[in-house]
Amino acid sequence: MRLLAAKLRQFAPMSSPFRIAPSILSADFARLGAEVSDVIAAGADWIHFDVMDNHYVPNLTFGPMVCQALKPHAKAPDGTPVPIDVHLMIEPVDALAAAFAQAGADYISFHPDASPHMHRSIQAIKSAGCKAGLVFNPGAGLEALDWVIEEIDLILIMSVNPGFGGQSFIDSALRKIELARKRIDETGRDIRLEVDGGIKTDNIARVASAGADTFVAGSAIFNAKDYKGVITAMREQLDASLKA
Repeated sequence: MRLLAAKLRQFAPMSSPFRIAPSILSADFARLGAEVSDVIAAGADWIHFDVMDNHYVPNLTFGPMVCQALKPHAKAPDGTPVPIDVHLMIEPVDALAAAFAQAGADYISFHPDASPHMHRSIQAIKSAGCKAGLVFNPGAGLEALDWVIEEIDLILIMSVNPGFGGQSFIDSALRKIELARKRIDETGRDIRLEVDGGIKTDNIARVASAGADTFVAGSAIFNAKDYKGVITAMREQLDASLKA
């Protein structure tokens, strides 16, 4: 196991270092509020929004009003707020990022090539009270991190080409996850390393071993009859990866 596992193992006895973030792109749109509540009750740590504009990617999904409507449902059974993690697949970025911040988002991430002023977009998100992240598609390099890694709170590595749910994991993403983890460790900062696309029970441990700590899963959870069973199985795989 790499250095990450050794570092994470220090914290394992207190609480898991990992976060599971079900993507509501795969939920039942006719009952989104109930789906959010149900998946949190089943053990989800975050709720992931895939926001698409049918311009930057070939699909159209949620706007800020949906985020605002679901915010009251994003809480644990004991009332603890559960973070809303918004992945913007849109161009331009700034106006909708501000609207999602106002609607209750906690994390807002965008693609570097979607903003002509990447640093300004990051600062605007943080000034609105949210944590900011950058997203990297399967074919994109990590060069943008050279300029802003000290400013961001999250790196999201796409392990499918964005636009639609239910795709298979692209294995070459593992190398990019390793590179991103190395860059994060070099900063010494607390930056989440999230992976989105094709995450399932049978591959989540490999993704964790590459350096990821936050996992977006859509169809693997919402297409199952037992959300808790899937999330529990994922956690068991993650716990095993710490001991490897």
